[in-house]
Amino acid sequence: MSRIWKAVSLAIVVMMFTFIAAGCADGSSNEVNVGIVLPTKDEPRWVQDEQRFKDAIAKTDYTSEILFSQGSSAKEKENVETLISKGIDVLIITPQDGDAAASAVEAAKKEGITVISYDRLITNTDAVDYYVTFDSLAVGAAQAQYLVDNSQGSDVPLYLYAGAASDNNAFLFFEGAWKVLQPKIADGTFKIANSSEAESLKDKAELSRDELSKIIGQVTTNWDANESKNKAQTHLTAVSDDLKGDVAILAPNDGTARSIADVFATDSAVTSFLVTGQDAEKASVQYIIDNKQSMTVFKDVRTLVEDAMGMAIQVLDGKTPETTGSYDNGNTEVKAKQTDVIVVDKENVKSELIESEYYEAGDFTGLE
Repeated sequence: MSRIWKAVSLAIVVMMFTFIAAGCADGSSNEVNVGIVLPTKDEPRWVQDEQRFKDAIAKTDYTSEILFSQGSSAKEKENVETLISKGIDVLIITPQDGDAAASAVEAAKKEGITVISYDRLITNTDAVDYYVTFDSLAVGAAQAQYLVDNSQGSDVPLYLYAGAASDNNAFLFFEGAWKVLQPKIADGTFKIANSSEAESLKDKAELSRDELSKIIGQVTTNWDANESKNKAQTHLTAVSDDLKGDVAILAPNDGTARSIADVFATDSAVTSFLVTGQDAEKASVQYIIDNKQSMTVFKDVRTLVEDAMGMAIQVLDGKTPETTGSYDNGNTEVKAKQTDVIVVDKENVKSELIESEYYEAGDFTGLE
């Protein structure tokens, strides 16, 4: 009898140990302090951000999980729900669509989670606590100023392109650019080549959201290289040679800039072109070195990641994060931490991107 009792007792102890161990394992695997949702793995920028977020959280005692939405607002909402179920305290999210992301973050807010909108602003909801961003108006203004400073003569054909109409940043970039370009359109320095909506508004320095939307609707690239290529081909086919020659091109980011530049480079009636960019992607840095792209706006995402993760850590530590301004998201003023941007062209590419250790010289060919 005692032998049987010993065997039963041993079995009970083993079962209890297994249960406790399993419970501990489940707890540790599910314990996530900071949930991060990024828009896509198909753009180098966001893959780089993923690693930088991992490096930043590794320096702390907290844990994180990073999920990608792959261009789908439905997937984005699913990602947020997954992270909520894992007990996150802070959500850092780059919305695929500013409006569509509202319902996802509202679900997080109901659970007492602090929401940080990262790089792109989530719109038309009061469920956003903070916004970490580059000065988006300054990005567009810098792109436009480069075209103004480097164009010569008058009636320079100006081709306008914008990001996705679902991305609030696309509006801010274009708004910042328009404020610089419009006086030069009005005085005859530039002649709009590819947007009847922009042409009809060329005498207005300040555009409403609806007016911006009309222009962007005509010249959107949706941040897509193929769409940018097709649009540029359509525009060049539609215009006469007097809207070619030496031209200026407002391209919203590096991916679109390269596609658009490749199209303009193949048109024999285009004798030269200035084309802007943004993000300092490696491929575009090489294009700048090779004189295929004129400039890029360098947004040091190392700083942006540090700002976002620093803000999350302050929240987790029970502190109030520092902010430098605010943005109206259509529902509320969202407190923001802004990071400066830098214009990079062939003259300063080495000092800004290599000497700052953002990239290595060996990443490029022809670097002087």
